[in-house]
Amino acid sequence: MGRGPRDLANGCYPAAMTDARRIQACLNGARPQGFHPRLPLTPAALAADAAACADAGAVALHLHPRDASGAETLDPADIGAAVAAVRNAAPALHISVSTGAWITGDDARRRACIRGWAALPDAARPDEASVNLSEADAPAVIAALHAAGIGVEAGLATLADAERLLALGLLPSCRRVLVEIDDMPPDAALGLAEAILARLGTAGPEQQLHGSGRSAWPLARRGAALGLMLRIGLEDVAELPDGSTAPDNAALVAAALSP
Repeated sequence: MGRGPRDLANGCYPAAMTDARRIQACLNGARPQGFHPRLPLTPAALAADAAACADAGAVALHLHPRDASGAETLDPADIGAAVAAVRNAAPALHISVSTGAWITGDDARRRACIRGWAALPDAARPDEASVNLSEADAPAVIAALHAAGIGVEAGLATLADAERLLALGLLPSCRRVLVEIDDMPPDAALGLAEAILARLGTAGPEQQLHGSGRSAWPLARRGAALGLMLRIGLEDVAELPDGSTAPDNAALVAAALSP
């Protein structure tokens, strides 16, 4: 399938890029080496997976780059190397990275790394970055991303996260809102997701719905029914809907696109 150019001005996907189900492939997350035989950790492995996921129908990517030791990192050099490799392999796809507080363990260090992303060449700079609203300095991280010219994906895992985003008045400045539910029984996950979506309403930026573990496929089905952007990949789940182990990220994307 042909892909149109990325529209970085507003973070939206042009009509030529839009599938009935829009899927962001989350390639690795915080998963440790050995979690899955095809878990991509190096720039080269991420690039190969990105190309395969693009061919499978993904319209966006989410990465957790690693340093030379294999640890998660926000260091500009490592972020730039991973993003540049992925962009070269899948040039039409938006690329998002994480800003999770656990990655640096230090709020000031995290914001300093993000400020450093502003100096990266365009081809090596992330289009977007996710920010967990449960983290204390989320507003400062959002401000740092805006200053670096990087779009914000606001991650909401609870109703309290949604309330905080709304109370801070930050919703209009986000490129996308991620309703992301932890591993829990499907009925509980669906109930929580519906409550968060109801609190957000339909106005504002694009909404994405995704789960983890037991909640991943039930929320993918619900998100598809609602016409929301989905997310799937080894960060969230290693099994296909039938319970078998997925061969790789592209197989998860293909399964999510299946009727």
